[in-house]
Amino acid sequence: MKTAAKKTKPGTRLSPALLRSWPLPSLAGAHGKEDRGRVLVVGGSSEIPGGVTLAAEAALRAGAGKLQIATAQSAAKVLAIAMPEARVIGLSESRSGELARRSVQKISGEAERCNALVVGPGMVDSAAAEELLRRCVLGACSGLLVVDGAALDAFRGQRQLPAAQERGVIITPHSGEMARLCGIDRDEVLRRPAALAREVARALDVVVVLKGPVTHLAAPDGRYLVNTAGNVGLGTSGSGDVLAGIIGGLAARGADAFQAAAWGVFTHARAGELLARQIAPLGFLARELLPVIPRVLHQLGSD
Repeated sequence: MKTAAKKTKPGTRLSPALLRSWPLPSLAGAHGKEDRGRVLVVGGSSEIPGGVTLAAEAALRAGAGKLQIATAQSAAKVLAIAMPEARVIGLSESRSGELARRSVQKISGEAERCNALVVGPGMVDSAAAEELLRRCVLGACSGLLVVDGAALDAFRGQRQLPAAQERGVIITPHSGEMARLCGIDRDEVLRRPAALAREVARALDVVVVLKGPVTHLAAPDGRYLVNTAGNVGLGTSGSGDVLAGIIGGLAARGADAFQAAAWGVFTHARAGELLARQIAPLGFLARELLPVIPRVLHQLGSD
């Protein structure tokens, strides 16, 4: 069951108290994996299979019940062994090792059945990512959509995707990706991140998670939150893939787009803070965030 939309004052800071006043959909009465939702993670390439792996495990760590992964054929078998919890679908590759555009029809049936779909982690070819997003995912997927990495280029020039509001779409750009999306310099994004996040959310009818040392979250209806939790150690390779997976996992459990984004951002940040205390402020790895996610969510009262 979806929870009611949380009303917040503009610029409200994410905190444990705020999230506890805005609880995730209850899991009381959930008896099996189907009750916690199904996630499909699409991405990766022959050179970057790790991105989709990080996002996929993060979705399970966030409490999703069932996981499917669609990735490059050359990496699929190894990934299936590394992640025995998932069904792994091998997709055709281009000569560069990216997902081929013709491969998208292979996952249309899986997209129709998922509760949340994460697209883009580990992809480099933005044209292939956009083709996948437009031809297959948007046509077939009825669940909430999390768009990351190269797939963000589907919104370049602030192009609106069909039926975004009905489906629920979250985009997770960093400042460079936001600059490409808007056709502006990165410096301008850094000068006015809050305003841009809100403008893009309204223009594209999506929830925006503009990542950075301070992360700005904006919804199409004007709701806006800011996250200052976290630390410099989170600025590491693969960290964004973990965030996308957490958000997807929470969405599969029944959170709406803005709630999944808010809980996901703060959970990711708090996991980084815990690792900084356990290991060091700098040098922990994105994959080390994964086993910390359930602990953070438990501390926040998600279950």
